[in-house]
Amino acid sequence: MLYAFGFERVGVVVGDLYFDNPRAARGEEGAEHGVRLELRMLDRGALKGSPYSARPIEIGQPVWRADLLESVEGPAGSLDRAHHHPAFTGWNPGRRVYLSEMSDDPFGWLGDRLADLDGLLASAGFPADAAGPGDAAGLRAAAPEIVDVTRRLLGRVRAGELGRPPQGQDTDIIRTGWL
Repeated sequence: MLYAFGFERVGVVVGDLYFDNPRAARGEEGAEHGVRLELRMLDRGALKGSPYSARPIEIGQPVWRADLLESVEGPAGSLDRAHHHPAFTGWNPGRRVYLSEMSDDPFGWLGDRLADLDGLLASAGFPADAAGPGDAAGLRAAAPEIVDVTRRLLGRVRAGELGRPPQGQDTDIIRTGWL
């Protein structure tokens, strides 16, 4: 499942994720699942017809990522694999940063991050003017709703509804989900 929140030039996408990490580090062997949230750049395309036509929307370059993940075999609710990526190099995430706050109070931590767009852009190496003039206020106002969506998705992962391994023919895929 994918949720998208768009502002002027930035947006937030949130989705469930299942990942069987073939290059596990830090003793994190085995599959993980949970919710991935990314701050992304947005672009509104030109209208493709009349003034009433649908507008193309591009969810573009990633800026920052939070992974509220836990091992599939571990205890539900542990968030033992929760981390974030303060920056990307192109489309590839930078180093994982593990913080106890992400496991202890994931939704408070997430709300605090979303309320600081300037800090997220700066830590990712983006200039402040990459965002539109109203993006910070829009993101801050929507942060409670984004956090609520994240909480509900994580609940559905833990209930076994989402964040599941691939089914059917493509069982050699190591990752499911939009993000």
